[in-house]
Amino acid sequence: MTEQMNRASRAHARDVGSAPATVPLGAYALPGRVSDPTLGIEQAQAAERLGLETLWLSERWGTKDFGVLAGAFSQATDRIRIAAGVTHLQSRHPAMLASMAMTAQALSGGRLVLGVGRSVDAMWSAVGLPKATNASIVDSLDIFRRLCRGEKVKYDGPAGTFPSLRLNDLPDQPVPPVVFAAIGPKGLALAGRHFDGVLLHPFLTPEAVGRSVATVREAADQAGRDPDAVRVYATVVAASGLPPEEEAAVVGARAVTYYQIPGFGEQLARVNGWDVRDLERLRAHPTLAGIRGAADSVRTRAELTGVAQALPAPWVEDAAALGSRDECLATFERYRAAGADELVLHGSTPDQLGWLRRDL
Repeated sequence: MTEQMNRASRAHARDVGSAPATVPLGAYALPGRVSDPTLGIEQAQAAERLGLETLWLSERWGTKDFGVLAGAFSQATDRIRIAAGVTHLQSRHPAMLASMAMTAQALSGGRLVLGVGRSVDAMWSAVGLPKATNASIVDSLDIFRRLCRGEKVKYDGPAGTFPSLRLNDLPDQPVPPVVFAAIGPKGLALAGRHFDGVLLHPFLTPEAVGRSVATVREAADQAGRDPDAVRVYATVVAASGLPPEEEAAVVGARAVTYYQIPGFGEQLARVNGWDVRDLERLRAHPTLAGIRGAADSVRTRAELTGVAQALPAPWVEDAAALGSRDECLATFERYRAAGADELVLHGSTPDQLGWLRRDL
């Protein structure tokens, strides 16, 4: 299935007036906090007009339910793939997740990509759901695929206890590819061994992406899989042609939301080879006082934009696509050379990406 996706992407890049880059491009709709999900419809259509490969949605409970929006996007577009980036395997009952996925497959004509992640233990404890382990993730993935194929599942193990699961009246559509969001070597290796693809985190430098790709490919090879069949999506925050204050909000504020999370910021810094001690200055900013989770859940983008000045400049400039159109395209090329199969543009919404094509 993943190799078919790779061939389709290469054919699409030749046949459609897609963005002028040698690597396929996707983009996020509705990034960050939103109160009006209907804005995503126009963004989805803008992404398709640009010839992008994939439209991504980062699920948030409230106004960004992936199942609902996947159905809406499927009816507002004709070609572009629709991807979660990400939801979670344990946030829905396995039969409900598989049912949602196959319904979206039917509505979209087989254009769904399911992106899943691990998240952090504190989140699952807070909402009363089981924490994710490697064993539960792998077993949940297997249960999902079996249900989407119409198999009867009886299971008792790390993923839960399910005496008898089965979906009836399935559409004549393939099981959607499942992509795992990962940043550390263990998660990357898990993706290489079991998943159809891996979604890399924003604000990785091209060098960090190259190391991540090598980890994924090596794990796939050791598991007896075709290393090139695991599609690597590198997420790149991009902003070009924006006023300085908007660029600071799109890029700087988003960087703050990742780096300030205790534990996660350290992991991101280490992957890039940066000094984790620089996080102390960021977290000492008065705007971030007392925040232990994601700052954008309790602070506005305007508030976080001011905090971004506490970040070392290379933490943004070396791990995002900024500047002129040609400068951004050159950055995309560096990520392609690092081994990314597709770039997922973040920060700017698809209707802000007209600069990708000179004819728009």
